[in-house]
Amino acid sequence: MFLPTLVSRSVSVVHPPILETRSLAWPDEAACEATARALAVRPGIADAFIELRGPLGAGKTTFARCLLRALGVQGRIKSPTYAVMEPYELPGGGTAAHFDFYRFSDPREWLEAGFRDAFAAPGLKLAEWPEQAGDLLPTPDLRVQIEPGDDASRQVLVQACTPRGQALIA
Repeated sequence: MFLPTLVSRSVSVVHPPILETRSLAWPDEAACEATARALAVRPGIADAFIELRGPLGAGKTTFARCLLRALGVQGRIKSPTYAVMEPYELPGGGTAAHFDFYRFSDPREWLEAGFRDAFAAPGLKLAEWPEQAGDLLPTPDLRVQIEPGDDASRQVLVQACTPRGQALIA
């Protein structure tokens, strides 16, 4: 089995090409929820990999919760900050996994945690702080960059990095 060479954090990670980009403005959480609801009905979402990027407090976890709720997840949707991964069953079959790699200090922790198998399995994957896993993650279908404004607003850049990602934001 191919294992990628682990590199120092000082080495730049090669980013996949961006096939399409959408800019969004979320004036409030309701706009975040509306985006999540629109994405939840798109074909291919059940097996997508979505990177969530932005500073602390940007709204990455809020967006993940909104998307999981829009996909029909009931009950408490917890932040994976301490558990690193929270799994969910989707109504009608399928799974979702919400990851938070914020506490990783070395990309090898991703391998040691066994996440290669989790990412190889079918199902939706949402990953906060993907840069902490270095270049070990697969190419995301979507990269969502959330930047907070001075108030409750957010500027959001959604980048499609795969044909599935393009279909999701079409």
